[in-house]
Amino acid sequence: MAKDAVSKTIPLKMRARFDAPAPKTAMLLAAGLGTRMMPLTEDRPKALVELNHRPLIDYTIKHLERAGVERLVVNVHAHANRLQEWLSKHDTSLDIRISDERDQLLDTGGALLKAAPLLGDDPFFVLNCDAFWCDGLVDTLAHLASRWTTQEMDALLLIVHSRNALAYHGRGDFEMDPLGRLSFRAERTITPYVYAGVQILDPAVIKSISDPVFSLRKPWAHSAENERLFGLVHEGAWAHVGSPDAVRLVERTLLD
Repeated sequence: MAKDAVSKTIPLKMRARFDAPAPKTAMLLAAGLGTRMMPLTEDRPKALVELNHRPLIDYTIKHLERAGVERLVVNVHAHANRLQEWLSKHDTSLDIRISDERDQLLDTGGALLKAAPLLGDDPFFVLNCDAFWCDGLVDTLAHLASRWTTQEMDALLLIVHSRNALAYHGRGDFEMDPLGRLSFRAERTITPYVYAGVQILDPAVIKSISDPVFSLRKPWAHSAENERLFGLVHEGAWAHVGSPDAVRLVERTLLD
């Protein structure tokens, strides 16, 4: 099957069942240094960089509230006090908990391992703070939840076709087969799909790793080898908000 055909057929096979239960817990990865976002991160974490006068994290919180998520765990490092203060004053239905990484950055996988006692034993959402998306015909998080099955999956990643990835300049991350199983891009190749910074993850794949500092790529690679890493193509607009130029582009293109 051609890659373009996959991108068109997979969403049809994975239509959201609105009665499908969504995870009640989510983690937002917000502890990065925000170096590529300078000078906007001189006095604030990347999660508080504003898009159209609203912090990035506020858009994520609204998506989570609509999906029925009840608890949000946020890890903090750079400008941690400012982010904690904003969260403490923000009006939200979410029960927000802090995972403190002031002493040491733990990378994406290590952050989840440290926060494991706050996240519980059930599958949960994981979100990058620099991922911005607009829902398509269905709620994106509900769509992701409708496709999740613990029997088949360790992780279900929201992916976007590289040609639809605003402010993204890489070579892609994954190939996807007709069943939605993902494989990593080989060196010196170009692949059609980009990780969109949103996923559902089984916590067991994190708890099996003993290293305190590691990237999510490590458990993903193991899951891919066992055909338990899956993707779902995002149907709406998406952008990687990783630089000041990207902020201006998203404001001009998606929020104007």
